[in-house]
Amino acid sequence: MAKTPAISRKNAKRGVNTDDELSAPSRWNRFRRRLDSLAGSPGASYYWIIGTTVALTSIGLMTVLSASAAESISAGDDPYYLFIKESIFAGMGLVLMMALSFVRPSGLKKLAWPGLMGSGVLLVLVVFTPLGVEIGGNKNWISFGNAIQFQPSEAAKLALALWMGVILARKGELVKDWRHTIIPVVPVGVIMVGLILGGHDLGTAVIVMAVVAAGLFFGGATLKVLIPSVLGGLLAAVLLAALSGNRTSRLSGWLGNCSADLGLCDQAQNGLYALASGGWFGVGLGQSRQKWSWIPEAHNDFIFAIIGEELGLLGTLVIIGLYGVMAFAIFRVIMKRNDTFARVVCGAILTWIIGQAFVNIAMVTGLLPVIGVPLPLISYGGSALVVVLAAIGVVLSFARVRAEPIAEPESAKQDQ
Repeated sequence: MAKTPAISRKNAKRGVNTDDELSAPSRWNRFRRRLDSLAGSPGASYYWIIGTTVALTSIGLMTVLSASAAESISAGDDPYYLFIKESIFAGMGLVLMMALSFVRPSGLKKLAWPGLMGSGVLLVLVVFTPLGVEIGGNKNWISFGNAIQFQPSEAAKLALALWMGVILARKGELVKDWRHTIIPVVPVGVIMVGLILGGHDLGTAVIVMAVVAAGLFFGGATLKVLIPSVLGGLLAAVLLAALSGNRTSRLSGWLGNCSADLGLCDQAQNGLYALASGGWFGVGLGQSRQKWSWIPEAHNDFIFAIIGEELGLLGTLVIIGLYGVMAFAIFRVIMKRNDTFARVVCGAILTWIIGQAFVNIAMVTGLLPVIGVPLPLISYGGSALVVVLAAIGVVLSFARVRAEPIAEPESAKQDQ
């Protein structure tokens, strides 16, 4: 007669159901395997992307608290208000990111056209209706009362990435013909950029131009189309900057024509002072002096300068390193996929996030003129944070789903 183990006898005396104890882990494992069977097994890139995203978002919340508290105290407001608000958006964005990571590519394709049309309609409302709100000289916000206010231009970046992936994937080899490359991607991109420029937001328009160019590149467009398109976009950006008095003054200040009376270089110079005073290891978290009304928008466009002052050169290198790891992980996802849709979408999102980070850091360090581009995942801004996290969730979806075989052309099926 088999003996009952001592642990089982003790559990029986306490009234514990040992079957439930043993089945609990197996239930979780079955649930996890079920999810993996539906959405695909996550690879190493999946975890690298999540790790860098959470790290950058956490650093952003910490720095937003440090920078915004000083400005709020100076204005007599609650020092924790902006931090709490940003934390709520971060939580919403992370939940949306994980939800989208379980959506298969077929589901993402269904979001492309509604996303493009919805963001286009919202941009029209911003420019041509009283719903548009002007902040800092740019009319790129839409407001439905005090409770709902966001930037449609941020959503337009993700919508364009998904839509271009669908269009270029359908074209297949036809994309090598310049007519199929340009139409309809370039006209739609021009319309979206034009609507954003209607709100005087040149910085966001430049990023959207880069997203369109990246989509064409990863979609297989030839250099004969890409080079003229890129040069045309750069020329248009320079002309728009030259035709605006505000942008011309910023460009003049960047070239060294500063005036103490006009204060053209105050923001850029104080940003460099913050970076210089940080030294190797910084003055300490929360101890920045430049954030006390010396740097306008310290918690937004120039938050990298606050990081450099409080955490030093080491802190800035950590930020750059995290963006570098994220870029490498996303690029691995692109290389492992064998379908055009995944390459275009992930390539456009990669160019958007890393390109915008490069522009912001170059702007703060004086390598580029100040054009008002925030630092992704770190700068204050609820709608921007939520949309960037959603875009990363889309990339995670491709990192989870195993590569799907390329569909055979209809002609090959008929021959068989």
